[in-house]
Amino acid sequence: MNKRIRKSAVLLLLSLILLITACSGGKGSNDTPTETNDIIDPNSTDEPVTDPTPLPYDAPLSGLKLENAANARPIVVMINNFAAARPQSGLTNADVIWEVLAEGGITRLIAVFQSTSAITDTIGPIRSIRPYLIDIGDSYGAVLAHAGASNDGYAVLQRQGKPYLDEISNAGSYFWRSKERKAPHNLYSNLEKLRTGAEKKKYSMDKQVPPYTFAEAGSTEVGVPAADITINFLLKNYNVGYKYDSVSGLYKRSIGDKPHIDLNNNEQLSGTNLVVLGADHKTLDKEGRLAVDLTKGGSAILFQKGKAIEAEWVRAPDGMIRIVKNGAELPFVPGKTFFHIVPNKPTFEGHVTWVQT
Repeated sequence: MNKRIRKSAVLLLLSLILLITACSGGKGSNDTPTETNDIIDPNSTDEPVTDPTPLPYDAPLSGLKLENAANARPIVVMINNFAAARPQSGLTNADVIWEVLAEGGITRLIAVFQSTSAITDTIGPIRSIRPYLIDIGDSYGAVLAHAGASNDGYAVLQRQGKPYLDEISNAGSYFWRSKERKAPHNLYSNLEKLRTGAEKKKYSMDKQVPPYTFAEAGSTEVGVPAADITINFLLKNYNVGYKYDSVSGLYKRSIGDKPHIDLNNNEQLSGTNLVVLGADHKTLDKEGRLAVDLTKGGSAILFQKGKAIEAEWVRAPDGMIRIVKNGAELPFVPGKTFFHIVPNKPTFEGHVTWVQT
């Protein structure tokens, strides 16, 4: 009798357990399932996500990261900046661009190509050279590319044995004329042709360029706000403007109140560093040819990251023009740098203005 009671009690307990389970979790339950925001990615793995391996090399003149070392000797090209020559081609590939007065208030661009792999892109229009333009190119240890020269320019090139490729006197086959523009604003070349010409002339092509100093992230000099910059040379239609884009960290360039465009890709020219430096200018003849003193140093302003930093320029022992403050070189932000040489007269400060926004 006791065994039957115990057996009945056990069966009753099991029945109760099954009934409770069915009511709480079965189809008849009135409870709403708990929602979740978890998303299951079928392609996910348990391996941790890591950043890509940084590129191992730095371009010596731009500080940008490269997959392969940039060991090529610089090619410096004299670029026509006359209004009829714009928009020019190939300037977005230059590591550094200089702008300096030529005759009659017109400016010339000196484009320094060292790290680019775009060796077949068109460059130009190409124009003549002057002694102070030779000086700029020579400071990089570069091969000079141009079309003609002043008499004193030829004297420097030939008597001092400079490495040069002149479309008029010694290297015409490495240039071409475009039918889309009128001479003399239609002469072009590219780095492939110019390097071939330099090798044919047995110019050494492995000469190392003295590098610039570049800042680590967040370590640039503190300056005053300067987001809208105007550089005045002599003529109004050669006034240069830059507007700072804080998102990209770039200064967008205009000339004569119009965006300055690269004809190859329709991109507006831009840079991460702008330098304005003052130098003594002297008129040599009735054609207005100039002598520009690039040795004694003087006042300079460095613009970077939307700031203006008052500084000085010096001719360093390695031949490069460097920007210093309190005796120490100011580092650049990695990217393209534009240098602008303006006259010291009537005042250096009168050639550059900016809006503090």
